[in-house]
Amino acid sequence: MHIELKNKKLIFDKYKVKCAIGKRGICTKKREGDNITPKGTFKILKLFYRKDRIKNINSSLNEVVIEKDMGWCDDPKSRSYNKLIKLPSTFKAEKLYKKNNIYDIILVLDYNFNPVVKNKGSAIFIHIASKNFKPTRGCIAINKYYMKLLVSFIKKNSKIKIR
Repeated sequence: MHIELKNKKLIFDKYKVKCAIGKRGICTKKREGDNITPKGTFKILKLFYRKDRIKNINSSLNEVVIEKDMGWCDDPKSRSYNKLIKLPSTFKAEKLYKKNNIYDIILVLDYNFNPVVKNKGSAIFIHIASKNFKPTRGCIAINKYYMKLLVSFIKKNSKIKIR
């Protein structure tokens, strides 16, 4: 499955879907907190979802149900930087269990893994867009209908090319 992000459109199968990207655009020089979506080709590692809001998920990816105490560490001072953690934490972290629906489905991209480099950026996901497609802090966001569709197409070896 080939997925591409180009000109604020996510392209997969026969679909060309509007998406939100980082507030400061796409660039290869990504740093923690810079609001940039990283340029490159990335694997899709895992699927996280809210079981209470998403009833039927059709995916060949490893699925993880989002629990209330889950977070993603975005604090470069932590040894768990750019990793799933349990909340509360003494370090800064992105809460995965949110009141709004943007994290009802999350696809984790393999940006800044193996090895994790401090301050290079963390929590780069494909997730659900806000109603007005507000820019993200570096993630890619699409509407919920297309997110469910995308998830059903993705295979374990699928990659996304961001340019």
